[in-house]
Amino acid sequence: MPKKIALLGSTGSIGTQTLDVISRFPGEFRIEVLTAGTNIRLLAQQAEKYLPDSVVIGDSLHYQQLKEALKDLPVKVYAGDEAIEQVVRGSNIDLVVAAMVGYSGLKPTISAIKAGKKIALANKETLVVAGEIIKKLIRESGSKIIPVDSEHSAIFQCLAGESGNPVEKITLTASGGPFLNFTKEMLKDVKPHEALKHPNWEMGNKVTIDSASLMNKGLEVIEARWLFDLLPEQIKVIIHTQSIVHSFVHFADGSVKAQLGVPDMRIPILYALSYPDRLASDLPKLDLSKCPTLSFSEPDPLRFRNLSLAYEALRQGGNMPCIMNASNEVAVSAFLSGKIGFLQMSDVVEFTMEKTEYFASPGLGFLETSNARARTIAQNYINELCKKS
Repeated sequence: MPKKIALLGSTGSIGTQTLDVISRFPGEFRIEVLTAGTNIRLLAQQAEKYLPDSVVIGDSLHYQQLKEALKDLPVKVYAGDEAIEQVVRGSNIDLVVAAMVGYSGLKPTISAIKAGKKIALANKETLVVAGEIIKKLIRESGSKIIPVDSEHSAIFQCLAGESGNPVEKITLTASGGPFLNFTKEMLKDVKPHEALKHPNWEMGNKVTIDSASLMNKGLEVIEARWLFDLLPEQIKVIIHTQSIVHSFVHFADGSVKAQLGVPDMRIPILYALSYPDRLASDLPKLDLSKCPTLSFSEPDPLRFRNLSLAYEALRQGGNMPCIMNASNEVAVSAFLSGKIGFLQMSDVVEFTMEKTEYFASPGLGFLETSNARARTIAQNYINELCKKS
C-alpha cells in the first residue's frame, strides 16, 4: 500500500519539491492532506492534481473562496490553525511532512508528535524554539523524526548503523551564501534582490536570506543539538562553497564519515519519505569528475554575527533560542521590505536577545509569550532605526 502523506506547507519551496518527488513514485506515496497559509490558487491546483482526502487553508478568511474552487472535487475543505493541528492526527496518515516555514510550524508538529506520527521535519523552528519539550513529547508518544534539511539528513545517514559508537563531534557545512567574500563595508549596502540570489540552492525567500546571513546555519546548529543529543561544543560549522559534502560525523576513533550529493533538496526529501528504504530515482546524480575541487574554510564571525548569536542562544538555553528566532523572523521581513540593512538584521537580533525576559525552563505557554514579546521588542527597535535613517 502507498505510504499516506500529510504535507504541511505544500505551496512553499519544500512543499512543492516534495510533491515533485511524490509525482515520480505514484505507487509508493499518496497525498492525504495538503495545507497552506494563504496561497489559495496553488493549493487548489495541487488539490485538483493529487485529490487528497482533505485540504486546509491556514487563513480562515480564504475558506469560502477555496471551498468554491474545489466544490466539484471529492475533497474536504477546512480552514484555520486548529484545523491543521487536527488533520495531522488522522488515522489515515502514515507520515507528516512538516514543511511550514517559521514559528507557525510548531503547533502542528507538536500535534503530530502527540499522535505518535512519523515526521519528516523540514521546519527548523520546531526544535530551535522548543527542542527540550519536543524531545520529551517524542519519548512519551513513540513518534520519530527524520530530518529533511540536507545537512541534518547527511548526519542522520552517517549515523545509520553506528548505534553505540561514540561520536566526538559533527561538522555542518555551509555554502557561505552570495556574500561570502564581501567586506563588512560592502555588506552594509547589499539589497534584498542580491541576497535572494543563492549560488547553489533554490529555496524560499526567508530561508535564502537566512542562508546569506548565516542565521540558517545557526538555526541548524541548535536543531542538531536536539536531533543528535550533542553539546554545543560538539557542533562545528565549516564553509564549503560547492555544497557537495553536506556534513561530517567525526567518531572517537578518528574516523570521519561524510555524505555527498548534488545540491538538490529533492534527494534528502526522497530519503525522508522512503526511510528506512532507498528508492532508485532519476534525480540528478553526483559525478565527482565534474567537481574536482572541494574547498573548506572557517566562517567569519565578525562579518556574519548571526552564527555567533545562535551559539550564544544555544548555550543559554531556556527561552533564548525562541527569542532569537522570533526577532530574526521580524528582522528578515524588515530587510526584505527595505526597512533595514543587511547588517542591521544582526543588530535587531542581538538587541532583542538582550532586552527580552529570560527564563531557564519555559513551558509552551511561556514560549508563546516569549515569542510575542520578542517580536514586539524587535519591531519597536526596527521602528527606531527607521526614524534615524
